[in-house]
Amino acid sequence: MAASTLRLATEHRCFGGTVAYYRHDSEVCGGEMRFSVFLPPQAKAGKVPVLYYLSGLTCTEETFQIKAGAHRLAAELGLMLVVPDTSPRDTGIPNENADWEVGTAAGFYLDATQAPWAPRFRMFSYVTRELPELVGRSFPARMDREGIFGHSMGGHGALVCALRQPGRYRSVSAFAPISAPLRCPWGQKAFRTYLGADVDAGKAWDATELVRSGARLPPLLVDQGTSDKFLVEQLKPELLREACEQSGQPLTLRFQDGYDHGYYFVSTFMEDHLRHHAAALTA
Repeated sequence: MAASTLRLATEHRCFGGTVAYYRHDSEVCGGEMRFSVFLPPQAKAGKVPVLYYLSGLTCTEETFQIKAGAHRLAAELGLMLVVPDTSPRDTGIPNENADWEVGTAAGFYLDATQAPWAPRFRMFSYVTRELPELVGRSFPARMDREGIFGHSMGGHGALVCALRQPGRYRSVSAFAPISAPLRCPWGQKAFRTYLGADVDAGKAWDATELVRSGARLPPLLVDQGTSDKFLVEQLKPELLREACEQSGQPLTLRFQDGYDHGYYFVSTFMEDHLRHHAAALTA
């Protein structure tokens, strides 16, 4: 893959480190992509572990950085936080902005196979291949110590990225993930759009199905709010729990009383997730 040149958009001092926003020309996605990075103060002295965060529907590479409240503890723990955008943008695909559940900001962290999406919507390859290569080349990153987590659509993405690449990530967690996309309207719509009508093609991108098929993760932490309006119809954590119990996959699934789907929930339990990752990444 040809080396991609980073273009710095903005940079901000934060808890002794920096939050910076970048753009670059992606070979995998066939156009410009965006991501953000928090470099902790320890990165001035040497390489630090890398923790990728995958955001949910409608979000950008900025959402986590401004809403999650992660920087203070990440600076203390010495974790680099890397946050890609949620899809390619301005691709020229007809109606790419017409529906918030597919298209722009709704890449679902898979590699599309259907026209007209297939050449551009390749978020799995971007997140697991091109972006890490860019991070390893451009920042003081310990690429032998990678973790991944995410929220909602990004929770689905984090689980699938790890399940499809066993041994790649030392730590995995999720906030309110879309746990069984083949069994919910969001996932069914996205999979039909990007992958076509073949259910077997969708099973390769469904965390619950992957666990059932024998794929494994490091011990998994999942938090879910009980007042999440998407819990019953879209998220279905009980299906993931059932698959983990049947297959012996270690899972800590915590139902948090009264919390909804948004970043008030995510920020409340961010410390637990960062410490979960640090225990594996900095040991």
